[in-house]
Amino acid sequence: MPVSFDVQTNPDARSDAEVATLLAAPGFGEYFTDHMVSITWTKGQGWHSATVKPYGPLSLDPSAAVLHYGQEIFEGMKAYRHADGSVHLFRPEMNAERFNRSAARMMLPELPVELFVEGVRALVEVDARYVPQPEGEHSLYIRPFMIASEAFLGVRAAEEVTFLVIASPVGPYFGSDGVKGVDIWVTDEWARAGVGGTGNAKCGGNYAASLIAQYEGYDHGCTQVMFIEASGKDRVEELGGMNVFLISASGDLVTPALTGTILDGITRDTILKVGAAQGFTTVERRLSAQEVFDGIADGTYVEAFCCGTAAVISPISGFKSKRGEWRLPEAGYPKTLAIRDGVLDIQYGRVDDTFGWTHRVA
Repeated sequence: MPVSFDVQTNPDARSDAEVATLLAAPGFGEYFTDHMVSITWTKGQGWHSATVKPYGPLSLDPSAAVLHYGQEIFEGMKAYRHADGSVHLFRPEMNAERFNRSAARMMLPELPVELFVEGVRALVEVDARYVPQPEGEHSLYIRPFMIASEAFLGVRAAEEVTFLVIASPVGPYFGSDGVKGVDIWVTDEWARAGVGGTGNAKCGGNYAASLIAQYEGYDHGCTQVMFIEASGKDRVEELGGMNVFLISASGDLVTPALTGTILDGITRDTILKVGAAQGFTTVERRLSAQEVFDGIADGTYVEAFCCGTAAVISPISGFKSKRGEWRLPEAGYPKTLAIRDGVLDIQYGRVDDTFGWTHRVA
């Protein structure tokens, strides 16, 4: 779908010196580039008015459907600068395809994959100077999202929708102190999703629902929370914002199977493929919390990690719950870090991309 974007240059764009200062210590999600992408959909007309315009506040009617009924979805992806100065996206078509699955679940219009990718590409091309150098795992975090922008109070699918893309230069998600193990709080009291719900859609309500357990975890010294399936309470699902993996002493790379209540992470899929290429036996299956705890206690599981676009891979030191605490061996996470390096080496162009995952955009 060839689309021509109306490019409106930001007259108040930062100077090169200001951008350089920002990129030296970007934090995570604190600063945004000079531009954003906007495309409108209206019933009967479809997608139109594709624009790259100055980054700034949105104008929404107080009755906009998104504010009252939560009809919205989003994605998370990154652009990476390689050593030769070029800029690449990583598996953008998978983000586009998942975006459309989320849209279908939330009764939003699907956006053609090529239009999604072209919108992301258009923003990265205009704001390419915001893509940091690769040192310190810096990158450009990209947030495509869709909101029900129609001014209407009524429980039905919106007839006007806005697709937007914004971007933020970022450093490591958990800070610049290097890769460290994190503790995970396990809850079966709170649920982020249920069978037939929106667990496999990337929508804000899932994340809002996770916050109460997330903060309970903070109170117990944990960085993330792992949810147990709500009804039977016998199935591990995912973390508040990441998927979870276990590594066995025999070389199995185990993650909960996708059941409709778990987000099908693109980093998750990447890890399964990279792990298999490194010789791990990849296993996707039902996994109970008790099996996780028992497996750590008896040495079956020797490493664990959580993963997502923002954090890539973070080793897990241990799991805590109201029932007790289970610590993994303090052995430096060699298998986890091997997988992590395998993923990052492809994303930053340090090895040949034999999977065909990287797409040059600048």
